[in-house]
Amino acid sequence: MTDVFGDLVGQDEAVAMLRRAAASAAAQLRAPVTATAGGHDDLDALAEEYDGDPGPAPADPGAGMTHAWIFTGPPGSGRSVAARAFAAALECVHGTGCGSCPGCHTTLTGTHADVRLVVPEGLSIGVNEMRALVLRAASAPSGGRWQIVIIEDADRLTEAAGNALLKAIEEPPPRTVFLLCAPSTHPDDISVTIRSRCRVVPLWQPPPTAVAEVLVRRDGIAPDVAEWAAAAAQGHVGRARRLARDPEARQRRDAVLAVPRRLTGVGAAFDAASALIEAAEAEAAASVAEIDEAERTALQTALGAGGTGRGAAGAMRGAAGQLKDLEKRQKSRATRAQRDALDRALVDLAGFYRDAIVMALRAPVAPVHTDTASLAAAGAQKWDAEGSLRRLEAVLECRAAIEANVKPRIAVEAMMLALWRG
Repeated sequence: MTDVFGDLVGQDEAVAMLRRAAASAAAQLRAPVTATAGGHDDLDALAEEYDGDPGPAPADPGAGMTHAWIFTGPPGSGRSVAARAFAAALECVHGTGCGSCPGCHTTLTGTHADVRLVVPEGLSIGVNEMRALVLRAASAPSGGRWQIVIIEDADRLTEAAGNALLKAIEEPPPRTVFLLCAPSTHPDDISVTIRSRCRVVPLWQPPPTAVAEVLVRRDGIAPDVAEWAAAAAQGHVGRARRLARDPEARQRRDAVLAVPRRLTGVGAAFDAASALIEAAEAEAAASVAEIDEAERTALQTALGAGGTGRGAAGAMRGAAGQLKDLEKRQKSRATRAQRDALDRALVDLAGFYRDAIVMALRAPVAPVHTDTASLAAAGAQKWDAEGSLRRLEAVLECRAAIEANVKPRIAVEAMMLALWRG
């Protein structure tokens, strides 16, 4: 079995940094016992129980390790993967992230008692959720080496939630580590005050060759399919896997890449916008339907649904507020899922116009969408490089507008008109 960093694709520098930090963290835990008990603690004994290895040699305690980290990089670079892998290395009984000990296994599977994972389901992470998390993180580890908080999409923290987190990072408990994931350290993504108290781990978009190699080695995908999917996903490992294994994902992508052919007039532009929005809504509804139903059933059961007698009936009558809160959370999650699905479509469309620019300029660069290269070449002849660039900018402006909470339908309709007019 590979170690916990085996799923990080093309991130050698980041992996080396995290390995050094994990070794230093292990040295921090070992140092006080070494000074008072002859250099052998319970964690070392547990490590030797597995393979006789007492773990990494003591390093300078504190070197390379800190209490707060920010993992940055473009979508698909592996921000959350890196954060989880680092958390597993910190909880590893060897301090190395071996991938096979209980600390590594439970962290990676999400069952470790001392590792809290925050994955925002809605459009933001609120202050109440963050305060509860900070309070829980202040306690000592119950069975592991560190109390760890992983916040995916930390750029969705509200201002009040960011302030609550800042207080915890400014005065951290001695055995608590905060791992934040964000697209960048720009103030729009993470506050300057939080950034100044964290160590940054920059991740890069992995090359398609590295993504294809992982798909072949780990997922057993045919090499030619893996190469196509890695190029089409533009370095996004998860999306490349979906394209390679999910026929419906490929059909949705084909529908998006057919948009440039459909833009023959104003009416066609509005029709294309409606089709894109409806496809995103359908994909989002399908992705959350099972989770929504399970949550609703679990809540109704907890409130006494199906029971008999006046007590059960009274409990259900008083449950309207809780059911309404659940519906509100589920609606927020569905909105987020719709926007994520729409953003994936816009990334594919941006790749098409990028290919048209490359072909118009005769640049020696491989196309993103090899299966629509002939269509992109025809577009390059019709629009030239400047027209293709204007269309690419329209797609990117649509993504920015949706991120700024412009209604998706309005943003997409404006984009389609811009693509038609050129």
